[in-house]
Amino acid sequence: MNNTDKAPLKKLLAVFAHPDDESFICGGTLAKYASEGVDITLVSATRGEMGRRMGNPPYLNRESMAAAREMELRNACDSLGIRELLFLDIRDKTVEFVDENNLTTRIANFIQEVDPDVVLTFHEKLGGHPDHCAIGKATTAAFQRTEQRGALYFISFGEAMEHPERYGYSRKDVVKIDVHAHFDAKLAAFRAHRCQTEIDEWVWLPDHEAKARFGKYEYFLKADRASEVKTDGF
Repeated sequence: MNNTDKAPLKKLLAVFAHPDDESFICGGTLAKYASEGVDITLVSATRGEMGRRMGNPPYLNRESMAAAREMELRNACDSLGIRELLFLDIRDKTVEFVDENNLTTRIANFIQEVDPDVVLTFHEKLGGHPDHCAIGKATTAAFQRTEQRGALYFISFGEAMEHPERYGYSRKDVVKIDVHAHFDAKLAAFRAHRCQTEIDEWVWLPDHEAKARFGKYEYFLKADRASEVKTDGF
C-alpha cells in the first residue's frame, strides 16, 4: 500500500482548565485513542498554580507550583500518548474573569489550526468548577464560530452519566467508552501528577489494587443533541 492509500490521520483536540483534568477525568479515553493512532493535542488554560495540594508532605509553594505542575502534566501526556501540549497562560482560578471574546478567539484559532475530528471540553454548566465551566463555554462558542467539521463532546465525572436524566439528558445523548484495557496508562498518568495524588493512598497501592479503583467506562455528552450519537465511541 502506498501513502496515498492510507486513511487520513484522525485528530482529537482536548481543551481543559488545569493540569490533571486530562488524566483524572478522561485519561483512559485519551490513552485508548492515542493507542489507535489518533493524533491528540491538549490545551490547558492554566498551570494549576493555585491548587491546594502541594505534595505530601508539602514540598511546593506558590512560586514553584506552576513549573512543577507543568512538568507533571508533560509526563502525564507522555503516559497517555498525547502528542502536543499547549497552554493559554491564564492564571489558575481566573479563567471566568478573562475577556470571553478574546478567549473564544484564541481557542477558535487552535481549532482551525488542528482541524480536529473531535473536540473535548467541559460542559459550561456541569463542569463543577468555575474554571471548568468558563473554558467549556469558550470552547463551545469557538467550535460554533469556526463551523468546523467534526463533533464536540463534553467530558463528565465518574459514572454520573449512568443516570443522565438527572442532568436533563437521556441515554441517547451519552457516549460510553470502555477504557479497561488502558488502565496501565491511566494509572501512570495519575502517578505523574505526583503533587496532586500523593495524599491519595490508593493511587500508590500495588498496581492491581490501584487499578481496581477505576471505573470500566468513561462518559461523554454530545453537544449536538439532534445528531446521531454513537454509544460506544466518538
